[in-house]
Amino acid sequence: MKRNNFKIVKIDKNKSLFNYEKKILINELILNLKLGYYDFEKKKPQKVKFSLEIDYEDKKPSSDKDIKSIVNYGTIVKLITKLVKKKHYNFLETLAESVFDELFKDQRIAKIMLKIEKLEILKQCSSVGIQITKKRSHDKL
Repeated sequence: MKRNNFKIVKIDKNKSLFNYEKKILINELILNLKLGYYDFEKKKPQKVKFSLEIDYEDKKPSSDKDIKSIVNYGTIVKLITKLVKKKHYNFLETLAESVFDELFKDQRIAKIMLKIEKLEILKQCSSVGIQITKKRSHDKL
């Protein structure tokens, strides 16, 4: 009879065997803000809708007692609200870049899909807008 030569390996709980790929979803955040290139857009606030998908990675599971162990969607909503109050943006694209700049300060975030829509600018359309996806590059310049 042949004998198995298996070794029992003890796993250190402090070492991670998994990588977590997580996604934050923020759908249809609607804010009133002055946004636009034309004079009439600079005078009167308009409704603008934000939707985001934020991909981030983590090497450990989220802790139910530590809010810093997650990318907090409430913090993201506050950040966007604060950004649009700070300055006037002429273009959706420049507003998007400001959102990206702030969110990518969190090193866990790998990719952001951001959709921004003006809801009241053209009577013929329910909305007009942009969608931009930006990924963190791991290449060094």
